[in-house]
Amino acid sequence: MTTSTSQQELFQFLEDRFACAQACTECARACALRASLVDPEGTENQELVRRKGIMCAEVCDATCRVLSEQNQVDEEAIRVQLEWCRQVCLESAHVFDQQPGAEDSAAACRACARACGEFLAALR
Repeated sequence: MTTSTSQQELFQFLEDRFACAQACTECARACALRASLVDPEGTENQELVRRKGIMCAEVCDATCRVLSEQNQVDEEAIRVQLEWCRQVCLESAHVFDQQPGAEDSAAACRACARACGEFLAALR
């Protein structure tokens, strides 16, 4: 492997990490907003939307924090966090698909899940 190749791989790794952290931040914002729009005394489906929104926002926020820590978290912990985030985002997107007006939140969740998956692939 040449020096330029390893530098290119490092740059790609950092870009993927940043893109994932950025997607997590956007997803957390969208999910928190979605959760805040739901009436806490609403129907069972609305309660599910609210709970998923809160959980997804918290997981995405935690994932972003893990990704922003410089070398303080081992690679296996990052993998576990990314997979957890990816799964929660996909589950949340599915729930938001059932909620009128939640298309933007569902799209943010899917984009975050995709970014987590891409960064996971870069780690392998």
